Amino acid sequence: MGIIASRCCCDAGGHINPAVTFGLLLARKLTLTRAVFYMIMQCLGAICGAGVVKGFQKSPYEILGGGANTVSTGYSKGSGLGVEILGTFLLVYTVLSATDAKRSARDSHVPVSKNKCYFFSLMSFNH
Repeated sequence: MGIIASRCCCDAGGHINPAVTFGLLLARKLTLTRAVFYMIMQCLGAICGAGVVKGFQKSPYEILGGGANTVSTGYSKGSGLGVEILGTFLLVYTVLSATDAKRSARDSHVPVSKNKCYFFSLMSFNH
């Protein structure tokens, strides 16, 4: 199922989050109007998703601070920001390279490269 979802996402342009959409805008693969529309819809989807989670799992939602990211003790906010920037760069770079039309074998590695990117990003954020 994950391979199918990754494949469909790449065929649709790989619009996973606003950072990816912004990267595709900068790469001139989207118009400004479409990029703004996608970003608004992605943010509204995140808000609706948070509302669903809060509605169905109120206690865990409140215990975990509503899913807000925090910097662990022993790390500075600057290092947290650096890891966020690095993880976002990795994700956008992976999507842009996986959806590059000039690659001849792009379909064979798309699900693997995206899943590796997510794995390494999660590993760096959750030491």
